[in-house]
Amino acid sequence: MASPGTFSDEPLSPAGRLFLQPKTELVMHCIVRTKNPIDIDAAKATVMASLMGQHPRFCSLLVRDDNGFEHWRRTQLDIDRHVIVFNNRLDKSGRFIDETGTQAFSFNEEEEEEEEMAVNQYVADLSVSSPLSTDKPLWELHLLMAHKCVVFRIHHALGDGISMMSMLMATCRRASDENALPLMVPVTTGESKGKRRRRFWFWFWFWLLGALWEFLKMAWFTLVYVMEFSLRVCLVSDRKTVISGGDGVELWPRKMVTAKFLLQDMKTVKKAIPNTTINDVLFGVVSSGLSRYLDHRTPNALREGLRMTGVAMVNLRSKPGLQEISKLMEDNSEARWGNRFGVILLPVFYDKAGNDPLKCLKRAKTMVDRKKSSLEAYFSYRIGDLVMKLLGSKYACLLNYRLLCNTTFTISNLIGPLEEITLSGNPISSIKVTTSSLPQAITMHMLSYAGRAEMQILVAKDIIPDPEFLAKCFEDALLEMKVAAIGGK
Repeated sequence: MASPGTFSDEPLSPAGRLFLQPKTELVMHCIVRTKNPIDIDAAKATVMASLMGQHPRFCSLLVRDDNGFEHWRRTQLDIDRHVIVFNNRLDKSGRFIDETGTQAFSFNEEEEEEEEMAVNQYVADLSVSSPLSTDKPLWELHLLMAHKCVVFRIHHALGDGISMMSMLMATCRRASDENALPLMVPVTTGESKGKRRRRFWFWFWFWLLGALWEFLKMAWFTLVYVMEFSLRVCLVSDRKTVISGGDGVELWPRKMVTAKFLLQDMKTVKKAIPNTTINDVLFGVVSSGLSRYLDHRTPNALREGLRMTGVAMVNLRSKPGLQEISKLMEDNSEARWGNRFGVILLPVFYDKAGNDPLKCLKRAKTMVDRKKSSLEAYFSYRIGDLVMKLLGSKYACLLNYRLLCNTTFTISNLIGPLEEITLSGNPISSIKVTTSSLPQAITMHMLSYAGRAEMQILVAKDIIPDPEFLAKCFEDALLEMKVAAIGGK
């Protein structure tokens, strides 16, 4: 939409402009499954009363001025154009059938799997060929009445995953207390002032002696990983395997499956190695699972230690995880709304099945610890911002696209609510997230909810025809690590 700019128009951020380029345009999808049938009027009223219906980004049109620069322009929100209702059921291929279902029924386990498969395929189809219309603000809610599902479709130019999930959580309430916001982090009992002071002086000298060493480590790892990042963008690419994508693969048909984990299993595994995090465990599971899948597809065809590089999203806000919505709304806040993330490269290595299931976890932890010691994520954010300002969105898009073509997969992980929550008073049974397709053949997005963690695996189905087996490889990898962790105690 072309239009002369006005005084009230707000220019897009550099990251927002990047996500509007044809090759790097991204739409985020959040699938919320409820336990009870969806009340359409209640859903619309909840959206309009929430910050989603009032936030400037969600009430603005994308316009371009005479020079081609994008701006946000406030408009009147018409909720009926954004909430799209589907009464027909979906089959397993993600297509609507004649059977209607304004009321949803209970299902047995096999039928639940078919329901999940149908909704996953519906969203997989949306991820390839269904851009958001620019004649209204760039978001939609699809109500799949027969499946008790709400699919949020939100353009990445509006903000990143942290912003979107934080806003969604501000719309929800705890199932145990309809007036309380979802609990995102465990409540801990603080130490007394005296104990904190003693602990401070006790560790002060250790910190002082180690500060120089930590600084030298940071400088060295930053130099190494920044050089590697630059080469990966310009020259170096992963060796081609049966799971590799490439230029144009973002347009290929998609299929999506869900890998399911218990957070308690992940916590059991992380206790096997001191100072291990859930992110370390996830990275180890992905490394082991990809090796298992490659063994299945190409047995004895790959050399030991073959590198496959992942692109991981890193939140650059000072506070990790989902944010308080009030902080996101403050313009001068470090937790402010928008796209505030960098990327890091996470290599995994092909490893034939061995006697140590925790080998991949140990290697993953070492790599992640080194990445944490560097400023790679901050560098990637700043260099992208600089290229956008100096050379424009087309060159920034080219560099970002080349990075994706030269790597094998993308992965992200978000910590969700610790306990069950409700939306419009309707209890939520699951929350899953994914994005539109990328030139990589595999993208993985994990979100935890009420003791479970579900990872949406979106694949180019002509390259990976059996994503169900890939998901099982990840699930089996975690269970095998769990057995090894318990046996090693």
